[in-house]
Amino acid sequence: MPQYVIVYLGGDQPSSPEEGKQHMAKYREWLSSLGDSAVSPANPFKNTNTVNSDGTVTTGGTTSMSGYTIIEADSMEAALEIAKACPFLDVGGSLEVSELIQMPDLK
Repeated sequence: MPQYVIVYLGGDQPSSPEEGKQHMAKYREWLSSLGDSAVSPANPFKNTNTVNSDGTVTTGGTTSMSGYTIIEADSMEAALEIAKACPFLDVGGSLEVSELIQMPDLK
């Protein structure tokens, strides 16, 4: 079955610890609803650095990407429907959905 990566972009920080807990509860419920189709759920990023083309390293990222989830779905349309139900959209974030390509063994 094809795999898709859902990338989390942007999103507002909770205005209070209680709001954060409420959002996290919705997010966990959504992830739980995915069942076995969630291949690699909830992979947040932390302490991002950027390696530039000249080899220098700068603190921070060049995008607003904050994490990803990998799912299995029958089609891109099915993956998009799954993404549309994600509560990350409720906090002003957006999601990019891409099909993962299985590369031949490169070892």
